[in-house]
Order: sequence, then C-alpha cells, then structure tokens
Amino acid sequence: MKHLFIFFVFSFFTGHCFSRVRDLGVPLPGTPGKLNSLADIQGVEVGHVTLISGAGPLIIGKGPIRTGATAIFPKGKVNSPVPAAWFSLNGNGELTGTTWMEETGFLDGPIILTNTNSVGVARDAVQSWANLHLTPKESTLSDDPASLPVVGETWDGRLNDLRGNHVTKEKVFEALNNAKPGPFAEGNVGGGTGMVSFAYKSGIGTSSRQIQIGKEKYLLGALVQSNFGTRDELQINGKNIAKIFKDPIPKLNLSSQKDGSIIVVIGTDAPLLSHQLKRVAKRVSLGIGKVGGISHDSSGDIFIAFSSKEPKKKKQILVYESIPNEEMDEIFRATIEATEEAILNALVAATGMTGINENRVEAISHEKLRTLFQNP
Repeated sequence: MKHLFIFFVFSFFTGHCFSRVRDLGVPLPGTPGKLNSLADIQGVEVGHVTLISGAGPLIIGKGPIRTGATAIFPKGKVNSPVPAAWFSLNGNGELTGTTWMEETGFLDGPIILTNTNSVGVARDAVQSWANLHLTPKESTLSDDPASLPVVGETWDGRLNDLRGNHVTKEKVFEALNNAKPGPFAEGNVGGGTGMVSFAYKSGIGTSSRQIQIGKEKYLLGALVQSNFGTRDELQINGKNIAKIFKDPIPKLNLSSQKDGSIIVVIGTDAPLLSHQLKRVAKRVSLGIGKVGGISHDSSGDIFIAFSSKEPKKKKQILVYESIPNEEMDEIFRATIEATEEAILNALVAATGMTGINENRVEAISHEKLRTLFQNP
C-alpha cells in the first residue's frame, strides 16, 4: 500500500502541546519545578526527531513507520563529563556505554533514546556527531568526547516497522541538533513515538521536584521513555484503572509481542558522587511500583542518574562537593515522585495511534481521569 501521509515532528515547541496529568486534577505529592520537567535542571537540553509515515499492512523496509529518537544533553552541547551512575531493575534491554560509566563514575556526551533495533546506528551517529561538534577540552575526565555513547531502547514493534531500520544516522543528527533548553514535547514524539504502556498509548514523559536540604535548594527531574505494564496493573493514586474504566484491550495483529520496557533518566543539580547517584537510580524502581509496574521477565527496566554539579579542578586534583548520605532522603523521595508523574504524563500527553497492520492503541481518556479525580 502506498504511504498515505508523511510528516515529521521536531522539538521546536515553545511549550507543552498536550495536557499533563496535573491539568486533569489528579493530586500528586511534591512541588514541581517551574517547568515540571527534566529541563528544569540548568544546562539540560532535549531534542526529538519523530518519524511517522504510511498506513496499512506491514512491509518491512517501507512501513508503516512510527518511531524516532530523543537526545538528552546533561550540560548542553559541550564536552563536559558529569558524575553519573546506572541501575538495571530488569535487564531485558540495552543501555550502551554503561561499563565505562560504572568504571569512571562519569557520563560523557549525550544520551539517546530510540527503538530496540536502532541502538547500533544511534551509537555510531553520536560518535560521528561528537567528532564534528564536540571538541576536547583541557580535562582529566575526557579527551575523546562521546567515545562510548550512551544509547537506550524500548520496543515499538506493536505499531512500527521495527525491522525496517528507519532511524538513520541523519535522523539521529537531527535529534541532536534539535536539542535545546526549555520545554519539550511529550507523548508520541522522539523515541517514544510508537510506545505503549498498560495497553494505552504512551511515549516520552517528564516531571521534576524542588528539594530543600537544610538551607540549600535543589532541583531533580525525570524523563521516561515508557513502554511497559499490562492494563490490569495500572494504578493512579491507588486506584485500579482497569476495574474503574473497563476500557477494551487493543487487539493487535502481531506474530510476537514483548511485555515492554522503560528507560528513565534522572538529572539533578544537587552535588552527588557516582555511588550516591547509583542509590538515586535504584529509587526509580519505587516510582514505577507506584503506578503498578512489577518489572516483567521480558521487560528492560534500566535507569541512569546524573548530577550537573561537576568537580572543580585545582592543579592536578579534582575537588568534589557532595550531600552527606544521611541527608539524601528528600532526593530519594523526589526521584520516586518525579518518576511516577513522568510516567503518567507520558500517558496523558499521548494520543491514540494506528500503526502496522491497522493495529490501533487508544490513549487514556482525559475526561474519565478528570471525572474520577474531581469526584473521588
């Protein structure tokens, strides 16, 4: 079948284009930052490239196409490694570059989120892009920018021609070049374009929290590429949505289907060392649990956390600041809350989508959510 429509969506949005979960009156704990987004962390830049074209039966290599890539720069488009760590709750997925991150305690270059089959091309694209745009600086941390790129994936094969390899080097370059500070789109965009959570359409979501420790104030943000969970598991503020809404489960024409996965990126301006960021990354699991996720056997639930607070260099010595371990409880709490809300924002921002073989996944009803939480 010929392609019926082709359009591309990039991250030139000046604000959030869709509703978010708080807009529907859903009460959530904590105080968000100004944007309620990972972009609240100074220096963070996010960009998407979204690929949507074609309709009808799957023809591998032609479509229909429902996919993309999302680029996240922790400190802007500069060669500036930041303290980081990662954690795998369940490892049926991929996040490249993690062995070097574990070894050094630093994240070099951007993070790319995309679909399962596009990890290799995205990794290679980051290396090529970095060689063109990131020049090494005087640093004991990194002389070869993005030499071991960090690329995460979730499986969009319910709606997308996954084996068609439509995320090319050039498209990853677009996501990288589109990255900018400030608000960015959520839902059916970037790496989240073809993703599904709890049998509802989902995708990219974000949220943030303000933190106060003593007299110091910090921010923590979460970005998720959400593609996990079964309908009966979804919990919003302790309410089982399947039992209340009784929405039909999508009937999908697939030869095989995975349980799905979730990649979560946590960023903060709080001064934390890599081993402390590992502790933060682990707390993402509790945020996923709050919306009902159980981390299925075939789910890739993989998380990364970074701090934008770099060590200072004095002669040949790196001087670090860090919050004492005994003062980290509010950071843990913020991580859990921001993760929960980012997942819900991914659901609320998404719109229904038809993909390969006329597979259709509906979005969660805004009106039902509004009614449920305005009339508890």
